[in-house]
Amino acid sequence: MHTSGLAFRVTKRVWLPIYLAILLLGQPTVGRAQPNSLPYNSGRLKTVIISEVAISTAAMVGLHYLWYKKFPRSRFHLFNDNGEWLAMDKVGHAVTAYNVSAIQCDLMRWSGVSNTKAAWIGGLTALTMQTIVEIFDGFSTHWGFSKGDMLANIAGSAIFTAQQLAWKDQRIRLKFSFHKTLFAPYNPGELGSNIWQRWIKDYNGQTYWLSINPYSFMKSSTSFPAWLNFTIGYSADGMVAARTNPKRIGQVDIPEFKRQRQFYFSVDADLKRIDKNNQHPQLLLNIPNILKIPAPALEFKKDSAVKLHWLYF
Repeated sequence: MHTSGLAFRVTKRVWLPIYLAILLLGQPTVGRAQPNSLPYNSGRLKTVIISEVAISTAAMVGLHYLWYKKFPRSRFHLFNDNGEWLAMDKVGHAVTAYNVSAIQCDLMRWSGVSNTKAAWIGGLTALTMQTIVEIFDGFSTHWGFSKGDMLANIAGSAIFTAQQLAWKDQRIRLKFSFHKTLFAPYNPGELGSNIWQRWIKDYNGQTYWLSINPYSFMKSSTSFPAWLNFTIGYSADGMVAARTNPKRIGQVDIPEFKRQRQFYFSVDADLKRIDKNNQHPQLLLNIPNILKIPAPALEFKKDSAVKLHWLYF
């Protein structure tokens, strides 16, 4: 997501984070397992549905006229991009699907919909949204329907839905962080020409996190902090282009950067658990909770010693 952060090819990098942000602006949170504390509210549910239909329709129409219409159309075809960006875009798809699922589920629960129904609606909403974009790509000569993207979309939605059905809770969250890199200026058209574009487009600066909450796996009498998470991160850098780095872009010579993967171990906070007894909506908490908090981190890289970052984001 990139989106939502969050990682996608150029088309998806632009609109999915915007769609995610729109949903987040009206997003309540609900606060160990989360029984639905709100009664069914048909008026609230209608407002949510009408708003989402209007936003989704506008987004799809805008995406068609502002983006896809500029490029030649073709018969529906597949496109294999599994070898691009050291799989950062695929992880980004999964993280976006997960977080859109979570947002939609919480909106349903805020409207008084049961946990089971809300979990399925959340997962299917995210999957449907991203599938439509893949279909658009499938009819464009510049791209194509990516089976790898779809598998990542399914994985992200499934990670959310399975937890919500099994635990009525999200014990494992998928999160995102970003830092500025030296690679974007060499290819600003692909990686972004300013800091806001680079949040979405520069895979080198993105890290995706599996944020695990130990408290939720313990007995209720434990004194372990409810909000404290342990996280495993994945990122990659040295990438100036999708598959291999060119020697020159325009009039700019490209240094020989080593394309490589990094893994991290760090700590995080689940902001929804800071007040563990609060079962009522906590407006806007989903916005910061998608981001992994800055914290010390250990970096693991092939052929390199373990590196300590005193503060990593």
